[in-house]
Amino acid sequence: MSTVLALGAGALQAAATAAVGASAWIIPALLVGLAFYRYDTLDPESHVRNARTLMQEYDFVVVGGGSAGAVVAARLSEVPEWNVLLLEAGGDENEVTDVPSLAGYLQLTAIDWQYQTSPAETYCQAMHGARCNWPRGKVLGGSSVLNAMIYVRGNARDFDEWEAAGNDGWSYRDILPYFLKSEDNRNPYLVNTPYHAKGGYLTVQESPWRTPLSIAFIRAGEELGYENRDINGARQTGFMLAQGTLRRGTRCSTAKAFLRPARLRRNLHVAMKSHATKLLIDPVDKRVMGVQFFRGSRRKIVRAKKEVILSAGAIGSPQLLMLSGIGPREHLREVGIPLVTDLKVGHNLQDHIGLGGLTFIVDEPVTFTKARFQTAPVALEYAINGRGPMTSLGGVEGLAFVNTKYNNASTDWPDIQFHFAPSSVNSDGGEQIRRVLGLRDKVWETVYRPLVGSETWTILPLLLRPRSRGSIELRSRNPSHHPRIAPNYLSEPEDVNTLIEGIKIAVSISNTTAFRRYGSRVHRTPLPGCQHLEFATDEYWECALRQFTFTIYHPVGTCKMGPATDPTAVVDPRLRVYDVKGLRVIDASIMPTIVSGNPNAAIIMIGEKGADMIKQDWNVDITSRRARSHGR
Repeated sequence: MSTVLALGAGALQAAATAAVGASAWIIPALLVGLAFYRYDTLDPESHVRNARTLMQEYDFVVVGGGSAGAVVAARLSEVPEWNVLLLEAGGDENEVTDVPSLAGYLQLTAIDWQYQTSPAETYCQAMHGARCNWPRGKVLGGSSVLNAMIYVRGNARDFDEWEAAGNDGWSYRDILPYFLKSEDNRNPYLVNTPYHAKGGYLTVQESPWRTPLSIAFIRAGEELGYENRDINGARQTGFMLAQGTLRRGTRCSTAKAFLRPARLRRNLHVAMKSHATKLLIDPVDKRVMGVQFFRGSRRKIVRAKKEVILSAGAIGSPQLLMLSGIGPREHLREVGIPLVTDLKVGHNLQDHIGLGGLTFIVDEPVTFTKARFQTAPVALEYAINGRGPMTSLGGVEGLAFVNTKYNNASTDWPDIQFHFAPSSVNSDGGEQIRRVLGLRDKVWETVYRPLVGSETWTILPLLLRPRSRGSIELRSRNPSHHPRIAPNYLSEPEDVNTLIEGIKIAVSISNTTAFRRYGSRVHRTPLPGCQHLEFATDEYWECALRQFTFTIYHPVGTCKMGPATDPTAVVDPRLRVYDVKGLRVIDASIMPTIVSGNPNAAIIMIGEKGADMIKQDWNVDITSRRARSHGR
């Protein structure tokens, strides 16, 4: 969550300033050096090598080394007879991206694509230019390097609905083994259940540090009638301390989890700073022959003997397809791109949104503030031991799945998710959080500056299954131009009504005994643009939603998976692009409907399942291969 991500780096800088005055960066430099030493010596997996010399042809070319692409490339390279090339537009991770609490400082940097939504009149009104920022990872590991590391799989019914729509093999029973295949869960209370596993590449655990308010959050849920349970287990509805992709106090991205163990395989080449710009397609039989890409300022071409796999994400994959002539006929005509095949690429865009900046005040010093944690001992505890506040999962300590009055609670398919954090927009004094959100000055000055120095916490009430649908379109034929992103948030009345009820449940958490013992109460200063409405009425909350529209960057669905009978489908249930040979899409864009929860775990699952599908379709015995891959 952007509102709570940015405190750690400020802590380093401020601690150094207090300690050494004009030599403000001596201690931060020392700490980074210590972290780098720990990173390289204690982590048994060194960095992935950036291939300098590439072959002219590979069996498989994977475009995008993010949450899915890193998985696909690593798994395909398990077949020693296959040569695999992974093209990644960004560079490698480093010791800064490794620190969980520095996530907010990674946004709006060179490892972020820095996308923005198109200007709108009915959402994102509190942001500069009425545009919401959409950070996406331009780095090996993709958005698993920028995100808050939250590990949530989604609801079993999500996947059963995929199968019911004609996507054979995608039921919950079918996909659960792929969650388990990846997972190395470090919680002894979970790992011995049928819903978790150990020994996989992806480490999952709780942060070793949290505030007292995390327990208050769990107890508040119990007061409201919700159980404290494993939300990735038999039932989703309930409250839980957050688990994340964390390893020994550091971020466990997909690059770290999947590519580093494969780094010495001679049949896997990873080319960083390699931006794919076009697919090479034989016009006669519509077969993808290879990929055009730029490495530095030089244009290069690589050919694929078997397949090209797009794993560039819900923005990058549809953009590359359309640049290559695969997309909506009329739109491609508008931008002057010759049509290869007419498919609904870029349609069906979905995202999770909620009300940002919902702030509660408490009277005791129990929250995560810059002033409290900007000390050299805190930073040293992390650099040396990998513990303390800097291990926070992007500031998120608790998760919950709840039901509004519009939902049938008996079905265990909740319609609202809560992200609880013991801090809010004001907690870093206005240094970074307001910047990554793009908040207008008037919003900051009116609502949040008066809270600087106060003890505050927040809940993000998130709409799990939005009815609103958006789109991705090209701005031009130039691949360096970001596409137009029109999410069409809150265009369906049901979305607004459900979120309003979710906000009311969030406020009721503050009113429980568990939180009232800290003197908790909602911050009642109205957002600019909503002052004319009575605070906490339905009309006020709708206005607030359209002002402080908060996305935690979960775009999916723009290359929709569906059966051949679905005119809106881009890929079939085996993730092959319709009407084009030798091309698959394996990433978040294939989701027919968004999963009920943070999608990163599901995207990794899609990578696992997609890689097995490729092996099966090329007659590789995945059972024996899996047995030889260290049991993974």
